[in-house]
Amino acid sequence: MDFALSTEQVDLRRQVREFAEAEIRPHAAEWDEAQTFPLETIKQIGKMGYLGVLFPEELGGAGLGYIEYAIIVEELARVDPSVALIVAAHNSLCSNHIYTAGDEAQQRRYIPQLASGEWIGCWSLTEPEAGSDAAGTRTQARREAGGWVLNGSKTFTTNAHYAQVCVAMAVTDRASAQHGISAFIIEAGTPGFRPGKKENKLGMRASATGEVIFTDCRLPASQLLGAEGHGFVDSLRILDGGRISIAALSVGLAQGAYEAALGYARRRRQFGRAISEFQAIQHKLADMATAIEAARLMTFRAGWMKDRGERVTRESAMAKLFASEMAVRAADDALQIHGGYGFIKDYPVEKYYRDVKLCTIGEGTSEIQRLVIARQILQS
Repeated sequence: MDFALSTEQVDLRRQVREFAEAEIRPHAAEWDEAQTFPLETIKQIGKMGYLGVLFPEELGGAGLGYIEYAIIVEELARVDPSVALIVAAHNSLCSNHIYTAGDEAQQRRYIPQLASGEWIGCWSLTEPEAGSDAAGTRTQARREAGGWVLNGSKTFTTNAHYAQVCVAMAVTDRASAQHGISAFIIEAGTPGFRPGKKENKLGMRASATGEVIFTDCRLPASQLLGAEGHGFVDSLRILDGGRISIAALSVGLAQGAYEAALGYARRRRQFGRAISEFQAIQHKLADMATAIEAARLMTFRAGWMKDRGERVTRESAMAKLFASEMAVRAADDALQIHGGYGFIKDYPVEKYYRDVKLCTIGEGTSEIQRLVIARQILQS
């Protein structure tokens, strides 16, 4: 059992951190305030290989694994969780669904352009009436000569307004319930396909989240992704990997909040000494540091298992559940250490506090994670 990162992984962490500090941190508050999607920065991230982390070099990817992916997402989230969310949705949801379920022609058409950042991807599962109950999908795809016609809408789609490629789930056989849901690849500009309302969010405001709408959207048969009726089943496999990225995002956010609180506690003086000398503050910092390290280890374990080709349904759900709820506590403690200053936008913990709650909701709520974990342990 080896808990050490390789030399290459240590170098990767340093490279991502240096980039995030130089190219993201100076703009994070401005992007958040204006809800600016940092397109040029995302393009830079693509050129560095971070938008194709999980895919082989022959498809234009970086040829790395989930440990490296977790490191990249964590380091981006440490500075700006919005950027980490954009990268995570692009990599482990949209692109990975095409890579995992797509045929060779689909992989060769889409993965190189997604991996380079030339194209941005989004992934649409949730609907207004189908959130945690994703099997209750209402968007419909009916057969037509030579292809399909999609009608319906999706909501809470990350990158919706900037994506050139969308992977969306639609019902192809209502009688078969979740086994009658199929996945489709839709390119921007396809007649009958458009982004809808862009949501005005509490946090992660530089990450564009919104609707995608299908109105008699005609697709050739080649745009069916995976086998007909396997879209929902494939989505569950995709979410196993996606939850590793949200766990890593949670760890990075908590690390950023902890570092801000630690620095502030050393600088802030009350009663003639730094507040870091008070036991109440020390206990908060100690609990934060311990919980962050535990969540990081859980995330790396799930990533390590995924890289070995093992099933990680339980482990990724555990990592996502623990890390996201830990991050909420860490952001709360960081703000409390700042006192009144933590409640104003001049200090970064205000943003971490707003950003963090999404970690317990996106890619399966904490309640759904507990349901997934319970099913896994009761079936074993």
